[in-house]
Amino acid sequence: MKIIVGSDHGGFKLKRAVVDDLKEKGLDVTDFGPETADSVDYPDYAKPVAEKVASGEYDKGILICGTGIGMSISANKVKGIRSALVHDTFSARATRQHNDSNVLAMGERVIGEGLALDIVDIWLNTEFEGGRHERRVCKIEE
Repeated sequence: MKIIVGSDHGGFKLKRAVVDDLKEKGLDVTDFGPETADSVDYPDYAKPVAEKVASGEYDKGILICGTGIGMSISANKVKGIRSALVHDTFSARATRQHNDSNVLAMGERVIGEGLALDIVDIWLNTEFEGGRHERRVCKIEE
């Protein structure tokens, strides 16, 4: 599985923790940036990350800003993206099982690092259930 991770300045610290954790687990992860905590505009990171997932270049994307809201809204503008804003483990599991989300958005100012790493782990390791949910995901794609 190839994973791409991006943030803005508000999510920079948590992005680094997520990238480091994924690399320690031996996963194929790309840090899309930014490389510093200097102020940047979240759409400049959300859109290219989402496009890389939508094109199939990456299997999943993770986006982090202060709240996760701007990243999620921006990513969902890209056709083929189902970005979920998640701040708890139940939603992390449910959005994979029921919505087949392919981009995870989180907010550094909303949750702590430990919870964020748990969310990422659950989200990456939960399979889409298909079945009745498949029909609904197809309707989203229409």
